[in-house]
Amino acid sequence: MKIDAGINGNLADIPTRAKELEAQGYDGLISAELANDPFFPLLLAAEHTERVQLMTSIAVAFSRNPMVVAGLANDLQGLSGGRFILGLGSQIKPHIQKRFSMNWSKPASRMREFVLAMRAIWDCWYEGKKLDFEGEFYTHTLMTPMFTPSDNPHGAPPVVVAAVGPKMTEVAGEVADGMLIHAFTTARYLREVTHPAVARGMAVTNRSRDDFQFCYPAFVVSGKNEQQWEQTRTAVSRQVAFYGSTPAYRGVLDLHGWGDLQTELNILSKRGEWEEMGKRVDDDMLNEFAIVAEPEKVAGALKTRFDGLIDRTVVTFPFASPEETQNYLEEMRA
Repeated sequence: MKIDAGINGNLADIPTRAKELEAQGYDGLISAELANDPFFPLLLAAEHTERVQLMTSIAVAFSRNPMVVAGLANDLQGLSGGRFILGLGSQIKPHIQKRFSMNWSKPASRMREFVLAMRAIWDCWYEGKKLDFEGEFYTHTLMTPMFTPSDNPHGAPPVVVAAVGPKMTEVAGEVADGMLIHAFTTARYLREVTHPAVARGMAVTNRSRDDFQFCYPAFVVSGKNEQQWEQTRTAVSRQVAFYGSTPAYRGVLDLHGWGDLQTELNILSKRGEWEEMGKRVDDDMLNEFAIVAEPEKVAGALKTRFDGLIDRTVVTFPFASPEETQNYLEEMRA
């Protein structure tokens, strides 16, 4: 299992942080599209690291277009020496329409076409094929030598797609090199819903499990004293409640018999009652969505719960020293 760490935050801090995380033994550095652009941190990390892989988790696909993302990916793949992984997500309808002012329709079909369009662009750049992609959502039929990159000898990066529901998960299995599992996912949901859907998608293109990687960001509740425990418990409970309020993620709750809570959380979210939402996540639910363990037991608990279900994880060890973190990483790889 590969273990990754996030590097979002102040751009000025990225070079030092990236070096520290590489030295601690992490396999990859992850940048998410939250309050900042997801690509800039990886640009800085590429300059200041030598070994770790660099992945967006996620970059919002539908706020951009395949040509723009293909170019960004090419630049990072070249600068990093072939260490870049492009992680894409659809985001949800209100954000695409109201925050980004972009079109929203048929998200699974659109994502499938988005990835195929990028691959057609890369085939043009790296293999000299004529660019002639015409789809329902995207059309790319013009490429001249002036706009063809020539500074990336490593070719196209792997593409991983974020998904929760079965349709988008099937798309990931069909056209991507891996899947970004949403943090709002349980081991049971992975076994009963995610893996079967990916297998259906892979069957379309005659691929096997060996051709695909599952990437999972783990929630962790831990601490060395009561104050630290309560701090992480509160933060994770609120995050779980926030995701649980989203109608698109209700299927995860339905599987566990908690579907009615989604409606309740959604109502609270519209009132802005974020603190109250977190209180609705009881211990049973928290234990399904998070690793709840003492610091020295987090690595073992995560490895036991997700053995065979994931190939890499994003995990931090709350309140651990750099030396302790190195030991925990080695334990997970043992």
